Amino acid sequence: MSDDSGIPRLRVPSPWQAVMATVLGTLRAGSLDVVMPEGSDHHFAGAAPGPSARIDVRDPSVARRIVTGGSIALGESYMDGAWDTPDLDAVLDLGIANLKLGWAAGVPVVLRPAQRLWHAMRDNDPRGGSKRNISHHYDLGNDFYELWLDDTMTYSCACAGSDAEPVNAEDLESAQRRKWDRMLDLVQPGRGDHVLEIGCGWGGFAIHTAQQSGCRVTGLTLSEQQAEFARRRVSEQGLDDRVEIRLQDYRDVPGAYDAIASIEMFEAVGEKWWPAFFGRLKELLKPGRPAGLQVITIAEGSFEHYKHNPDFIQRFIFPGGMLPSPERFEAAAKRASLKVGAPRFFGRDYARTLDAWAQRFDKVEPKVRALGFDERFIRMWRYYFAYCRAGFDAGNIDVMQVRLEA
Repeated sequence: MSDDSGIPRLRVPSPWQAVMATVLGTLRAGSLDVVMPEGSDHHFAGAAPGPSARIDVRDPSVARRIVTGGSIALGESYMDGAWDTPDLDAVLDLGIANLKLGWAAGVPVVLRPAQRLWHAMRDNDPRGGSKRNISHHYDLGNDFYELWLDDTMTYSCACAGSDAEPVNAEDLESAQRRKWDRMLDLVQPGRGDHVLEIGCGWGGFAIHTAQQSGCRVTGLTLSEQQAEFARRRVSEQGLDDRVEIRLQDYRDVPGAYDAIASIEMFEAVGEKWWPAFFGRLKELLKPGRPAGLQVITIAEGSFEHYKHNPDFIQRFIFPGGMLPSPERFEAAAKRASLKVGAPRFFGRDYARTLDAWAQRFDKVEPKVRALGFDERFIRMWRYYFAYCRAGFDAGNIDVMQVRLEA
């Protein structure tokens, strides 16, 4: 680069770029190439083997954003197009591999107090906080979710038949039905029983349960659009006399039930409300009757850091959410005098499910845009799928099905 006189002058990195280069210079494993807007390539490598990744910087301010905002800013700046990469999975896998080795543990994040405050303000209180948080994600429109979910409209982890039979984009529906059947094995409803589903989504499991078991099902959701869709599907299946979809908070449900099912709703409860959730399970279940839950978990060793440092998912995808560790889940359930069975974990299936969703999402991207969603929204969803997939593949997060008993 030269000025008007033709005399070469050096490009001096900003202080933020210098800080970022210093941090990247301490990578423990794998390698990263950072290509700046003018084309210069900066290579960083750790001593241990690991993923190889590349980041193409589009906006030099990305260094300041990431240094001050940490992992949340990394995701947000990707959403904004401030950086790109030919392989987003590789970037996130590289980050996780190094964080597991203690990389960047002592680097302060300037904006972390503000991030904690924002998360704290998204409390799932029964006076509207839960409905607001659920609507943030699930009321994007049924048309949007119908584009890339399978025909069951199931938005939770599917179950592969075996390690040799992966979940894939073409076989997603059968894998979701396999998950439903395993949930039914946990609660074993009989003809004439009344089952409560907390967090019924678009109604798929409620319909499946009524058809397979001959029981009655009451499904709860806080999403108006989900409720509208689920009621329509119930009617189409001729199940209005056996399946009721309510727009209702679990804290407001009366009566007693022969079984309770809940598939990936617990993550939205919030730690403050765990005692209330398990207390309601105890109250709503008839004595000796079971509840079956499918729950995303985080490793106990990571819980305290996660609890005090909101992540990309809590900021942009599921505000107010909190994953439990298996140990804290069990302890909270036992404090409500619930018996806890042995959990079954299948986190690798979630990585495969996310891959399938991402493939389906990419295929319908033009249709997503046609619904009015912009580039930032599309990049947010790509990052969300990749971010979660990396966590499940690395074992940082898992998913379990577990039986509770009153």
